[in-house]
Amino acid sequence: MTKITMTVNGKSASGDVEGRTLLVDFLRNDLHLTGTHVGCDTSQCGACTVHVNGKAVKSCTMFAADADGADVQTIEGQANEDGSLNVIQQAFQDHHGLQCGFCTPGMVMAAAELLKNNPKPTEADIRHHLEGNICRCTGYHNIVKSIMAASGQDVSAIAAE
Repeated sequence: MTKITMTVNGKSASGDVEGRTLLVDFLRNDLHLTGTHVGCDTSQCGACTVHVNGKAVKSCTMFAADADGADVQTIEGQANEDGSLNVIQQAFQDHHGLQCGFCTPGMVMAAAELLKNNPKPTEADIRHHLEGNICRCTGYHNIVKSIMAASGQDVSAIAAE
C-alpha cells in the first residue's frame, strides 16, 4: 500500500492505495465522488474524465499513485460557490444536452477544458474535441449546442441533425 495525498476540488484528500488502483476507483470508492463514471474500462467512452493539474484526463487510464501531489477537479467541483450550476452545467440543462446523463460528467469536464483553451470554439472545434467522449442517447447535437451556448455564442446557427 502507498499513501497518497492530492487536492480534490480544492480540498486535501489522502488515502492508502495499492499500486494498481486507478484514479477513477480512488475517487469513487475512497473519496465517494461518484459523479465520475466508469463506463467502458478501456478509455474509449470518456465518462470518467476529470482534470489533473488543469488537463482533462480519462481517470480509468491513470493510477491513483500517479496523481499523488496533483490538483484534481471532478464534476462535483464544477458547481458555483453557492452550489448552483456553473455556466456549462446550466447550458446542458437549458439546451437539453443530456438524456440518460451517464456521459454528462465527462462531457462537462471535456467542455470545461475546451472552453478554457478556446473560449469561442466553432461547431467543428467542439465536435473534434468531443471525439474521445461517447454518448449513446443524444446524437451529440444538443451537447454541441450546449457547449456553444456556454461559450456565449448564438446556437441558432447549429444545423439540426
